Amino acid sequence: MAFLSGSEVLSKARVPGHGQVLQVVLGSGETEAVQEHKQNCQLGSCALIKRPSDWFEVLAFHLDRVLGLNRSLPSVLRNFNSELLPYRYTRGMARPVVWWDPGIHHLDEVDNDQNSVSLTWPQYQSGLQSRCGVEMSLSAPPCVGVHHSEWGRMALFDFLLQVNDRLDRYCCGFRPDPSDVCVENMLHGKCKSPKDLLLVHILVRTADPSKLVFIDNAGRPQHPHDNLNFRLVEGIDEFPERAVSILESGCLETMLLRSLSADPELWRSRGGAEGLRPIVRTIQQRGTILLQHIQNRRLRLNKDL
Repeated sequence: MAFLSGSEVLSKARVPGHGQVLQVVLGSGETEAVQEHKQNCQLGSCALIKRPSDWFEVLAFHLDRVLGLNRSLPSVLRNFNSELLPYRYTRGMARPVVWWDPGIHHLDEVDNDQNSVSLTWPQYQSGLQSRCGVEMSLSAPPCVGVHHSEWGRMALFDFLLQVNDRLDRYCCGFRPDPSDVCVENMLHGKCKSPKDLLLVHILVRTADPSKLVFIDNAGRPQHPHDNLNFRLVEGIDEFPERAVSILESGCLETMLLRSLSADPELWRSRGGAEGLRPIVRTIQQRGTILLQHIQNRRLRLNKDL
């Protein structure tokens, strides 16, 4: 966290296909940036600077840690004054900065480099039914090497944040607004053809391919309760016990606010506890709805997560 919030920008590069995201090498003023930009990134010295409107991704990181999921990448909110950065990065609102993990495995396909594995919605559902790593080998089709328990971890996280980009980028599980990307890009119309629905940002590390990594977690902080996306939990038959116990305890608000206070720029810019409490309570309310879903369907709680 100190690395992301306090290091200087040593070099920058654009991220192909992501015009509003900048990749930077971070280090101290005494650091000698003798390597090329890509070499520094492979050493773990890079981060992504995102849009100010993506600040919710920093909250998502703290939620991930508070719930004991430990699958999202470290993120902070900070300001920059580096002359290496474009003007809008140094003269405006604070921006989320997310560590760039060199260990994540990306497919070599140009149009599918934001995945470690390629999955359609039917393939994903088939894998859930097979309980990979529990009742079937991780390497046996339809399994793709990811342990069954990981999907429950992701589903819980995505439901609380209402992140639809991973499991439902076509917005099939809720009523999208006309301004939503899935509508503007004419993706929503594909919902009638499940075999054409692709999962996105299904990522693992090369060194630990049975565990997922969560990226792009900004979600929908203002999404109404009467339009929640339950497709995110479709086919999920177990959830992480520790995370569920925290939701049940009623302590999430206190725990999450305490964690968020450790990010001074986020705490200041969002109005401290008073400013952040409404959004934290929204997440807690979604948690209550998810708990009812788990109880109604008598779903398992997995202790080994």
